[in-house]
Amino acid sequence: MNTFARWIVVALLAVNAFLQLRGESQAVLYEGGRLITGDGSAPIEGGDFLVQNGHITAIGRKSRVKVPPNSSRVDLTGKTVMPAMINVHVHIGYEGYSTWRAENYTAQNVLDHLEREAFYGTAATVSVGTSPTDAAIQFQRDQQAGRFPPASQFLFIPGMAPPNGGPDQVLRVATTALHVINEISTADEARTVVRWLAARNIKNVKMWVDDRRGTYPKMTPEVYNTIIDEAHKHGMIVHAHATTLPDQKAVVRAGADVLVHMVQNEKLDDEYMALLKEKKPYWATVIGLGDPTAVCEHDPFFEEAMPASVIATIRATMERRPLAASCGPPSPNAANREAIVAYNFPRMIASGARIVLGTDTGIEPGHTFGTGDHLEIARWVQLGLTPEQAIVAATQRPAQLMGLKDIGTLAVGKRASFIVLDANPLDDIKNTRRISSVYLDGAKLDRAALLAKWKKADPSE
Repeated sequence: MNTFARWIVVALLAVNAFLQLRGESQAVLYEGGRLITGDGSAPIEGGDFLVQNGHITAIGRKSRVKVPPNSSRVDLTGKTVMPAMINVHVHIGYEGYSTWRAENYTAQNVLDHLEREAFYGTAATVSVGTSPTDAAIQFQRDQQAGRFPPASQFLFIPGMAPPNGGPDQVLRVATTALHVINEISTADEARTVVRWLAARNIKNVKMWVDDRRGTYPKMTPEVYNTIIDEAHKHGMIVHAHATTLPDQKAVVRAGADVLVHMVQNEKLDDEYMALLKEKKPYWATVIGLGDPTAVCEHDPFFEEAMPASVIATIRATMERRPLAASCGPPSPNAANREAIVAYNFPRMIASGARIVLGTDTGIEPGHTFGTGDHLEIARWVQLGLTPEQAIVAATQRPAQLMGLKDIGTLAVGKRASFIVLDANPLDDIKNTRRISSVYLDGAKLDRAALLAKWKKADPSE
């Protein structure tokens, strides 16, 4: 063999090794599992699916999938497989688990948060309103180029608010220091910012509308109507932060595409129900934000990916808090709030609001990346969704909202990003927490290595 031929062989071996690392080598048959496809159809019992080049190339009942010669096999007998989830509302990068600072916002911290989302089975994560635009675009480019270890796909949405408005007080200082929020006071300013974002091929924008109980400046109807009008001219989707009934009515009437949060301080009325039936907005509930259960009850699902010293710090923080979102006695208003949530939630669904997974993770101690996703869908089922509906709302529907055509379901042509579970979430939605393994683009995520890394980072160990 001459020198040139030897170099060709070496190059081919290197390419093959690279493709294997990316899950893109020979075909792999995953066989014998219960397959929840994510589109609301009945699960495929004893199903097989074939993966090659990081994508699903065939799926069906056992032995009905044609398997190429020399394919490897993974036995999933007794397991349940569902698509990896998609979280359309978090705040990536600022959290240090007990601090929220501009100094925390680094590519490494963004990656850490995305690794945690992936560890718990989330294939794509959307940072909404609080990611610095230039840094976010660069991170996306680097991730797409393979410069980072495997993690949840990073997406972001720029935010618009009146001067001194926008994120809550936890993030307001940090985002101000980094000049993150596009501050606007007039319709002309709003139109200019939307056009600037559209020119950068950004497809979503968030607007903070409410005044946080009179503590922030309120966005005027002229401004938010202009944002919606101009965004829609450019084919952009508008996410509206509006937490009161009058504000939600106003933004839905104006044409906002996505509602962030739910009304929790008053019961919904017939006028709003009629608006929802007409407009059918997407709806990121964010019900689990501030729920202290995982921290207060020493939930191992929450604790396994957190260093012991961090858990102790979070628990101490929660125990010092007065009443709401603490490990102390419940707030005097807690029962009334829960009654309103239980009243409003099914009415939103029945009226046509299209529920999608969104957690607001990244602003509360104990409401951690990845675990918050499972907490949110469990709350939905507690409030009346079926487990099947909850899985669709955490997989297929957020993919549709974000224009992610290659993930969200188990289907031919989709990226092979899925969760293998030890128990059936259709029997009990909390079985989404019984994670055996996570695959991203056909490659098995090394969850043990991630746990070891996070444990090693604990200064108390």
